Amino acid sequence: MSDAIRLGGRFQELAENVERFVRGKPEVVRLALVCLLAQGHLLIEDVPGVAKTSLAKAIARSIGGATVKRIQFTPDLLPSDVTGVQVYDQGRGRFEFRPGPVFAHVLLGDEINRAAPKTQSALLEVMAEGQVTVDGEARAVPDPFLCIATQNPIEHQGTYALPEAQLDRFLMRIAIGYPADTTDEVTIIGDGVARRRPEELRPVLELDELRLMITAVRKTHLSAELQNYVAMITRATRTHPDVRLGVSPRGSIALAVAAQAYAVSTGREFVTADDVKAVAVPVLGHRLLLTAEARIGRHRPESIIGEVLAEVPVPGMERR
Repeated sequence: MSDAIRLGGRFQELAENVERFVRGKPEVVRLALVCLLAQGHLLIEDVPGVAKTSLAKAIARSIGGATVKRIQFTPDLLPSDVTGVQVYDQGRGRFEFRPGPVFAHVLLGDEINRAAPKTQSALLEVMAEGQVTVDGEARAVPDPFLCIATQNPIEHQGTYALPEAQLDRFLMRIAIGYPADTTDEVTIIGDGVARRRPEELRPVLELDELRLMITAVRKTHLSAELQNYVAMITRATRTHPDVRLGVSPRGSIALAVAAQAYAVSTGREFVTADDVKAVAVPVLGHRLLLTAEARIGRHRPESIIGEVLAEVPVPGMERR
């Protein structure tokens, strides 16, 4: 058995373990775990009560040795409540650093848009560089590090919209949605009645194995043709008539890396055009700024990405 197939099998075991608690959402679980392999961050934008918090906890509990911390964002939350603070120890006569909740393998930021912009910005450094700087000293957070942030799209009172610079730090933005059918919802109700919690899940993957999978993502072959395909997709967003601001080169890199991670999740050592298409909407949708006319017409970034994917020729197809 090749290493790629073995890693794909281990990924499937991890996904199935998470799905024991997050019912009926296999593609949502796959995308969340692809974010983890790609060392990216995930923004879940959905209504309350659809298992956003449970998804983050289920991922952390499925990985042996992983730590999970939770931040409930509120308007009075301070940046030091997120990153940590220096506290004076009278007995030792010196300041000591008390680490904040960002020092974890999985960080859940609940309702991130309820915090003031100054507190939101405390996450920018750690999401981009895997470290926080307090009083001029940089401190690394655990590796790997995944930030899963949630926000409610239907409630705007007392919230602060995430600026584009922070949205761009998230590798993907997804929605979980309501259960697809009655059977899934009945199972969810049964879990609730039985008081099942994601903390009950057993680990199926150790941290060292996860690090091996992350290393495999970096080595996954992305051909020159597919790199050009990624560039053509992102460039097409910049000239679309409904788009005021298209995807940046950082978004191009994000699409390529997410496609590599998606390939590893399926047990392959190389990326295909289908991998790129599979992650294009969650990776690129939140990076588009639409024109006023498009917003009035209720156009969605997801539909624009769909149009771009339909128009950009797939490598090899144009020669057939």
